[in-house]
Amino acid sequence: MSAIIAARVFDHVKGQSSALTELVKALVEAESPSAQPETHDEVRRVLRLALANVGYDSRETGVPAMPRHVFAVPANRPKGGPSQLLLGHFDTVWPVGTIQHRPFSIDGNTIHGPGSFDMKGGLAQIVLALGAIRDLGLDTPVVPAVFVNADEEIGSRSSTRYIRWLAQHADRALVMEPAMGIRGDIKTERKGIGRFTITVYGKAAHAGLDPESGASAILELSHVIQTLFGLNDVERGVTVNVGTVDGGIQPNVVAPHSKAVVDVRVPTVADGKEIERIIHAIKPTTPGVRLHIEGAIGRPSMETTPRNRRLWTLAKEAGSELGLDLHCARAGGGSDGNTTSQYTATLDGLGPVGDGAHAVHEHLLIDKTLERAALLTMLLISPPIQD
Repeated sequence: MSAIIAARVFDHVKGQSSALTELVKALVEAESPSAQPETHDEVRRVLRLALANVGYDSRETGVPAMPRHVFAVPANRPKGGPSQLLLGHFDTVWPVGTIQHRPFSIDGNTIHGPGSFDMKGGLAQIVLALGAIRDLGLDTPVVPAVFVNADEEIGSRSSTRYIRWLAQHADRALVMEPAMGIRGDIKTERKGIGRFTITVYGKAAHAGLDPESGASAILELSHVIQTLFGLNDVERGVTVNVGTVDGGIQPNVVAPHSKAVVDVRVPTVADGKEIERIIHAIKPTTPGVRLHIEGAIGRPSMETTPRNRRLWTLAKEAGSELGLDLHCARAGGGSDGNTTSQYTATLDGLGPVGDGAHAVHEHLLIDKTLERAALLTMLLISPPIQD
């Protein structure tokens, strides 16, 4: 890619500081908690207007009684040819009213506000990059398509079907989740995430008068919990955590039921399949009880596949032309990049550089985030990478 083009892109995007802050402000102030999709009208309006201003037609999509997502493509897009997926989410973990206590603010080079870092700043980067391509008259050999969902923070329950379909038809997926750490590492790996619920059914009895006729579900759950924690393998990167437990009726009753909810993180798809098999194969050891095991790896691991490595190499080259020294890392949390990576080359963590995702000190750095908008622009004008 031409160093002259990179210099033009960098100079143009660096001059968009006001545009960045104004759009992030509008998005942040349009509060959009995942659990309240009825509040999302304003954030969708702001986003769709911003996309229209850079020449993109958008529409809302979703099934009845479920959250509405935004899909956009160039108004004058060519027919056929490869596409690339720009992926983000506008839902946040913050309830309505948070903005009253922690309003949007700018302190020098830092933007503060709920949802600014995760990940409304990334949505602003998309608009800036598409605007730079239009303003500079740059060509996109791979046509950008934008999908912004409304339920990523709660597992993308209604949007995964769309993301999966779009990824299957895309040359690559560029995920605008925040960068990792203050250095701004790009995420080339993500652990797979599973959720399992183990319910134990025992038999109630009086704990003092007739304990032998009972079968304690809590006793059995204690054995199951030890088995689960025994699956942890730090060296392999496998973590199994029993996060909540409950059960029993009262202290003088042998517990007739108990339940544990388990979080599982795995580095590879193969590890996920193995853990699924082991958990579902757990058998009771306490006489008179039975187990009911539900769950699976819901977000498969994002691994360093050959196509993902090619996309990372492309990003490194683009960063070098912009004068950026990029680094990569594996994230323990999941995103929609876990899904797209199963079908197409995926690069995650291309969003803002800052800190405080899901925390009260959430913020992004304006200069670093503009650099990432320039990087995104260079990736969007890159040729296809698939074989």
